[in-house]
Amino acid sequence: MADLIYTAITSLDGFVNDEAGVFDWAAPSDEVHAFVNERERPVGTYLYGRRMYDVMRYWDTAPTEDGVEGDWASLWQAADKVVYSTTLSEVETARTRLQDTFDPATVRAMVDQADRDVSIGGPHLAAHALRAGIVDEVALFLHPVLVGGGTASLPAGTRADLELAEQHRFDNGVVYLQYRVHR
Repeated sequence: MADLIYTAITSLDGFVNDEAGVFDWAAPSDEVHAFVNERERPVGTYLYGRRMYDVMRYWDTAPTEDGVEGDWASLWQAADKVVYSTTLSEVETARTRLQDTFDPATVRAMVDQADRDVSIGGPHLAAHALRAGIVDEVALFLHPVLVGGGTASLPAGTRADLELAEQHRFDNGVVYLQYRVHR
């Protein structure tokens, strides 16, 4: 059975970018990137809001030949993508479809019928799924930086009971925390 997984790269104070929208501090080292690639291998579908899709669509034409970035590009290009947006009229990347509304029941049914995991990307879209109680796993890559404000990685006003399933510390001080969500 597939899981719905929310993964976020976040500052220690809980933001995916700073108040100016900058996230250059989140660039992964090769060690972190290789770990991310292994974690993402079981994913068959990515769910994105418009902003996250705008960031991620670079990988549609990124070279796939060498290194951890090439490996990631291959993984991303092979996966299906669903973009939830009321402002886009079309999507430009392969294996991608556009939806104008996010319906938690429909997404949960898609995950339950999938043979590979489904990843939900971007804190705004993930907030809808977390509030609806349909997320199975929350995975955070905590970077050793305080940015003081910006877009929160986790939604305020949402309660979820979590169980730590895995943790890993990297040489650059990044810490990976994987939690299973109790329902």
